[in-house]
Amino acid sequence: MERPAPEMEVTLREFTEADAEALFSWASDPRVVLFQRREAYARLDEARRYILDHVLPHPWYRAICVGGAVVGSISVKLDPAEERGGRHSSRASVGYRVAHGYWGRGIATRAVGVAADAVFAEWPWLVRLEAMADVENPASQRVLEKAGFVREGVLRSYVVLKGRPRDMVMFSFVDSDREKTKPVEAHGE
Repeated sequence: MERPAPEMEVTLREFTEADAEALFSWASDPRVVLFQRREAYARLDEARRYILDHVLPHPWYRAICVGGAVVGSISVKLDPAEERGGRHSSRASVGYRVAHGYWGRGIATRAVGVAADAVFAEWPWLVRLEAMADVENPASQRVLEKAGFVREGVLRSYVVLKGRPRDMVMFSFVDSDREKTKPVEAHGE
């Protein structure tokens, strides 16, 4: 497979407080937050506060970068129910968002693939990585399928987004899937 041009190379890195403007650029866009629990940000300080209060303390939250520019974010969260009692969780969930100007270029797909490779390497006890996409968000469903995730089914009225029950499509990527899929063409940490 051909390597992407350097300006389209997708990398992941940890966030810093200095990334607040970049985060605000997509977190203030109603198209980007349409399928998220929160509304679009109205002020830059909301993005800065989110980075300080949520992103920096998070165990695995990364900036998606293209050609060095921060164009999105991706996070992986261990299942808290399994973390009780000092055990490592065998299951985690991934979520991602990309600035509207970068949609349709394979960036999210490459970022999800890099993130999956990274968390399975960093957390050797991890067995299953899950992701959910709104039934009305076929683009996100395609991202997950192209990244090697398997569609498992529809969870009816699974979450309430902005006051409305939503059906979600559950996807999974299990440790043994890594042997079956070709690596996604991208570069990460």
